[in-house]
Amino acid sequence: MEFSRLRKFTALAGVASLALVAAGCSGGGDKAASADNPVTLTVTTFGTFGYDDLYAEYEKQNPGVTIEATNIDRGSNARTDAFTKLAAGSGLSDVTAIEEGWLGSIMEVSDQFVDLKEHGAEDIKGNWVDWKFKQGTDPNGRVIGYGTDIGPQALCFNGKLFEAAGLPSDREKVAELFGGKDASWETYFKLGRQYKEATGKAWYDQSGFVWNSMVNQMDEGYYTKDGKLNVEGNKEMRAKFDMLAAGTADGLSSNQTQFDWGNGKAFVDGSFATHVCPAWMLGTIKGQLESAGGGAASGWDVADVFPGGASNWGGAFLSVPKSSKHPAEAAKLAAWLTAPEQQIKQSAAANNFPSTLEAQAKIVEAAKPNELFNNAPYGAIFESRAEGVIAQFKGPDDSVIQENVFGPALKMLDSGKGNADQAWNEAVKLLNDLVVNN
Repeated sequence: MEFSRLRKFTALAGVASLALVAAGCSGGGDKAASADNPVTLTVTTFGTFGYDDLYAEYEKQNPGVTIEATNIDRGSNARTDAFTKLAAGSGLSDVTAIEEGWLGSIMEVSDQFVDLKEHGAEDIKGNWVDWKFKQGTDPNGRVIGYGTDIGPQALCFNGKLFEAAGLPSDREKVAELFGGKDASWETYFKLGRQYKEATGKAWYDQSGFVWNSMVNQMDEGYYTKDGKLNVEGNKEMRAKFDMLAAGTADGLSSNQTQFDWGNGKAFVDGSFATHVCPAWMLGTIKGQLESAGGGAASGWDVADVFPGGASNWGGAFLSVPKSSKHPAEAAKLAAWLTAPEQQIKQSAAANNFPSTLEAQAKIVEAAKPNELFNNAPYGAIFESRAEGVIAQFKGPDDSVIQENVFGPALKMLDSGKGNADQAWNEAVKLLNDLVVNN
């Protein structure tokens, strides 16, 4: 990712907004789609959304609508794509997915997106858990995104590897092993050292995902609730960083590449035994196992426990940019894709967890086991993990800090090229280069 360009795109977005208004692109009076008035709607998502069958279903229910879908491999690349097009003043899809991590950046240019209250958002706001609907609402009270999934965190573990190390493999006993409701990161790293001593192998895939999980549990993360940067001089954050650095120095990290894992090989060859698992991560692991020829026999499971307690990582929103030539039709599609009935189907296809109350309840009631994860009661586990989640404020450069400030610093730790002080200082330097002074 070209970070200087990315910052430039953000700065230019306000100019692009004026251009869009001047061009008269934001109108809401587009004629309804029908067989006699065909409309093509473009949609851009990222990662694993599970929408392919839903697109076909919507087209069948709505004669005259054709959906042209683009899926970008990961959220960070989708961010670059979105801000490139915002800066250019054109090119955003009629329905554009936004990731929670860069929602703060979007809020700075929220005037470039349709207020979904003009298309019935107030009538359906009760569909969602309160905090998810609030996240999609800008400071001026405009609703710019309908929530798709949320990312309550559980702990994935490999039962076969646990057994080989003399640890319990039953998911309920694993939850107890980590401390149940009192699970802590101290216990997580302590068990990791025991596992390393017993097997000689790593405990987690790499430090970046563990770090992001730790930060997401803080009352205030990279930004304070009033939008101020919250890294330098943050003693609580530094203490967590030092704890992770000590674990990595003891060989608990497998030094994998994020969202790669050797094309999934690390999930089947015993490279590591645990993985932080926001609900959507199960879909990612599924794809990795399939790429590497693995499956249910690979030994992965998920336990209703997480070090440090309740936490949310990720989740997305569907927005409609003002540049859309068909804002009413696009808003209709976004509302349909995020309705409870469709979120249930999306959850089945993408292995994520819905943000609407009705969809959550029906998934739990159905009690459908996840065969890939040792028949884990997926719905019940993530409903439990969602209890007590408080959405953390995400500032405009939250995802940049996560990936491009702390990412390289944590890679230093994983590769053994720096200690905690050196890595932290590198993060502070990058923070100033990429965020503070840019």
